Amino acid sequence: MQGSANLNLMIKAARRAGRSLVKDFREVENLQVSMKGAGDFVSRADLAAEKILKEDLMDGRPNYGWLAEESAEEIQGKDPTRRWIVDPLDGTTNFLHGLPHWAVSIGLEHKGEIVAAVVFDPAKDEMFVAEKGFGAFMNESRLRVSGRRSMIEAIFATGLPFGGRVDLPDTLRDLGRLLPQCAGVRRWGAAALDLAYVSAGRFDGFWERDLKPWDMAAGILLVREAGGFVQSIDPEAGMLESGEVIAGNEQIFDKFAKAIRGA
Repeated sequence: MQGSANLNLMIKAARRAGRSLVKDFREVENLQVSMKGAGDFVSRADLAAEKILKEDLMDGRPNYGWLAEESAEEIQGKDPTRRWIVDPLDGTTNFLHGLPHWAVSIGLEHKGEIVAAVVFDPAKDEMFVAEKGFGAFMNESRLRVSGRRSMIEAIFATGLPFGGRVDLPDTLRDLGRLLPQCAGVRRWGAAALDLAYVSAGRFDGFWERDLKPWDMAAGILLVREAGGFVQSIDPEAGMLESGEVIAGNEQIFDKFAKAIRGA
């Protein structure tokens, strides 16, 4: 696709960060890793990738704001209507265990809405991109959400709570309602890629609680631009604010949402 100057900047930054991550991924056993929290690790590779992204994106658009996972604090830009929302390494635990399923995620927010998105999977060389009103693409191929109409044929993805997270009971209830109705549920450990896979029709739907804005900002736009529906689990709440998301194709979204919401 012929993207805007902003999207092209995002793609170039994601590729440069991806090259740095791939280099470290090949030597994952030698990485210096420090504990950041229960079940959540931060690596030298993660911090190096964020440094690259911040340099490229903020040098390219110095007036924009900045919100990222590893940054100490959010940067308020001179242009208060625009900010980068960045996860330099979504799927850190996969990365540190040598599992090739992780991504660089970049969303551009304008006036509270995501208007451009990049999710780059360097291990598989898959670049998912979208701009508001211009569709979603993966490596130049147009993306569409799946066309499945039956829940029993559908595969869904989610994240499973770890390390004593308080949303475990909710997730167990979700699984108890959903599993009898569908063809399966996958837990691959990278929310940005889960949403990108919904946009590509690989998953029929995705839901998760207790996410951060950088986990889902880019994925939200990918799903929408691929023809899918995406909302907060609480339909009255904003996704980035609530940390909750449910996404799927038009044909099964209502039934899927009903199962997750318990209504």
